[in-house]
Amino acid sequence: MRILIAHNRYQESGGEDAVVQDEMALLRRHGHAVELLEEDNDVIDGLRGKMIASVSIFYSEHSRRRMRRALDDFQPEIVHVHNWFPMLSPSIIMEADASGVAVVQTLHNFRMLCANALLFRDGMVCTDCVGKSIPVNGIVHGCYRGSRAGSAIVTAAYAFHRLARTWDAVDLFVAVSCFQREMLVRGGLSAEKVVVKPNFVGLDTWEAGRNTEDFALFAGRLSQEKGIGTMLSAWSTGKIPLRLKIMGDGPMADEVRACAAAKMSIEYLGLQPLEAVYLEMAKARFLVFPSESFETFGRAIVEAFSQGTPALAADLGAVRELVEDSATGYRFPSGNVEGLIAAALRFPVGEDYQRMRGNCRNIFLGRFTGEVNYPLLTEIYARAIAARKTRQHGH
Repeated sequence: MRILIAHNRYQESGGEDAVVQDEMALLRRHGHAVELLEEDNDVIDGLRGKMIASVSIFYSEHSRRRMRRALDDFQPEIVHVHNWFPMLSPSIIMEADASGVAVVQTLHNFRMLCANALLFRDGMVCTDCVGKSIPVNGIVHGCYRGSRAGSAIVTAAYAFHRLARTWDAVDLFVAVSCFQREMLVRGGLSAEKVVVKPNFVGLDTWEAGRNTEDFALFAGRLSQEKGIGTMLSAWSTGKIPLRLKIMGDGPMADEVRACAAAKMSIEYLGLQPLEAVYLEMAKARFLVFPSESFETFGRAIVEAFSQGTPALAADLGAVRELVEDSATGYRFPSGNVEGLIAAALRFPVGEDYQRMRGNCRNIFLGRFTGEVNYPLLTEIYARAIAARKTRQHGH
């Protein structure tokens, strides 16, 4: 099969970028021809760059011409869009549709429903705009980067494309969890066009017989919606008899650094290569995943499972699909310091703990490897191609 991947990379590389690379490698490993049509948010620099990005959210003739050339040169059987926002623009979907090629789009976040893509405002989850044809609350509260003007542009662009039926050109949307699918359908996408395919972890560095150590680990973006404040507060009480190691970067890095300097129980390791993160995951007693926004998937949890490491996770969003109490970790009420502490103290020792680690590793092997994911991905492609043929023949 010939597959054209379209992806707008972020300025700070994250989970979506890793998913794109993992899926491309998986498809090539199985003998498929794969090409990448890529844009980079680094081009958004200065006033001119921001103006171009604002227009591109509505339409970009430059991106459409790039898509046209890629279609002509590569002749794909399917176009798989991961992220077009903002520079690639929905115009690439329009061009693929006009050419008659089947289109699949993976939705990694909630941007179709929410200006900031997180369903998070003022320190808590927010669904005020879900299902609204013109979600004005996102504009009033400046949900996109704290800017009412920016929020108005993003909101207007999505409203325009809904009215223009641009999304009808997508044959199948891919949600990465059942929870995300429910929210997308609630927000107006057709249930028949939204399928679920979880992400997978392409790098497996697990080694049998590794010893765990007496520390917990957080690995991810250091920002408010990730529950960093709640986690720091919990460890600052001194009630959790484990050190906390923190790996990552983000807007709360200075706060984390200051807390680590003041508390012997907290160690800040900064941003680290993936291999170093996995090594710490393998040694950690458990992963801390305190997110206070709706996670669409929870990649760090699956990465921890790949190392046989259970998770202490906020009971919110897609986490319930990953973390089962007493089996693969424990959940606690999101944003609740005492709840986090109580759950942290529940982790067993001895054979019961080793059984939990075995459960995590088995969940990873059974659900989240590339080889498990491959038939799910190709079945989605086959369904999209069949749907496109049916549409073209008017049946």
